[in-house]
This record gives sequence, structure tokens and C-alpha cells, in this order.
Amino acid sequence: MPSKQRILIVEDEEPIRIGLTDVLIFHGYDVCVAADGHAGLHKAMTGSFDLLLLDLMLPGIDGYELCERVRMQDPEQSIIMLTARGDDEDIVRGLRLGADDYIAKPFSVAQLVLRIQAVLRRARPMQVLPVSFRLDDGTDIDANNMCATRDARQISLTRREMQILQYLAANAQRPVAAEELLHQVWGYPKQATIETRTVAIHIAKLRRKLEPERTQPRLLITVRGVGYRLHVAEQRDSAASDD
Repeated sequence: MPSKQRILIVEDEEPIRIGLTDVLIFHGYDVCVAADGHAGLHKAMTGSFDLLLLDLMLPGIDGYELCERVRMQDPEQSIIMLTARGDDEDIVRGLRLGADDYIAKPFSVAQLVLRIQAVLRRARPMQVLPVSFRLDDGTDIDANNMCATRDARQISLTRREMQILQYLAANAQRPVAAEELLHQVWGYPKQATIETRTVAIHIAKLRRKLEPERTQPRLLITVRGVGYRLHVAEQRDSAASDD
């Protein structure tokens, strides 16, 4: 019998913590809990978990710092942030620090479980993905080193940002819909109803980093009503996804 996937819930509000625990146990997960940031950090650093479910507003150490410190120790740790804040800047900050996804409170049980399953699945596109390629303006993208380089200036990229760029580069001949990115990059099931702005937020983050004029994007463009398209000059190397 396969072992259960382990999830650490770090949430200071007891009713929410108990509710999350009951839901996840019902869906077959092994659950550990912490009621504040310090306890959550200790358990995350000393235990082994498939996923961390972190509230942003925690006593002691908040979810941002907890996420950042866990990421420094384990860049591959799966993390979902729970936030009562709907402000994009707060969400962007969490994603920039390394969260794989976010869930805004209040949320439905169905959406919560769907997001968790998607992050744990960690689906990857079953196609050849470019390891290094050049954008139309001469910016070099290097997936091995998780960075972009323009005019000798290096720009750091998160794992998720790089996955988006790789998938768009592999499909540079056409626009890619947000729903396709959710399926191929995030791992959500096809045709699932997802209540999330995570694709739009990640695209905005990439434009801040890569577009000389982000209000008038020329590299990562929106094809209205269809999706997103990346303008790639050439692909120098490629390798199959190995996940």
C-alpha cells in the first residue's frame, strides 16, 4: 500500500486549522499542524513534507519569511499560501519568494483540494522543452541557471517563471491559453473550473522582469481572447522534460 502524502498546515486560526485538517485527512493525506510561524518553521525544517500550506498572517514569523527560509533550505519544497488579502502585490510577493500557488480566503473545499492535487502532481509538459533560447530583443534565457541575461545584466527567475517561459518558447508558433498553462505548467486537470488569477499574476511578474516597457509589451504579448505568445528569436538547445 503506497504511503500517504504528508502536508504541513501552518495556520493560527484554530477553526480554520481544524477544518483544513479534517478535509485533508478525509481526502487521504497525512496531516501535521502548527499554530504559529516559529513552530511551523521548526517542523518544516526538521520534518519531511510533500506540501506546506502556509497562512500569510502568522504570529512570530509570518508566512512570507517562513516561505523564504524554507526555500533557502529546500528549493524543491511544494508550498501553497493561504491569504485573506486580495491585493495583487501581496500575492506577487508570496509568489516571488517561492510559493507554487496561493488560495484566497474564503475558499471552497473543492477548490482547495484541486489546488493541492495540482501542486502535488507537478505535471510537466510531455514534449521537448528548450533549455536555452533567445528572445527577440536579444535577452538570453538559461533554464539550467534559472536566469535571463540582457546586456551583461543577469535577471533571476523563479522555477515557475522559467517553466512558463519554456512552455511558451516550445509553442512560440501560436498563442497559448491560460487554461492550457494551468494544465501543462501547474498540473491542473483539463477542463477543470479554476478560480484563480495566478497565470495573469505570473505573466505580469515576467513582464516586470523582461519587458523594457512593460506597459507596452513586445516580448510576452497578450493575444486578446486567445492567450499569451512569447517572441523567440532562436532556440540554441533543447532537452526533454524529465519529470
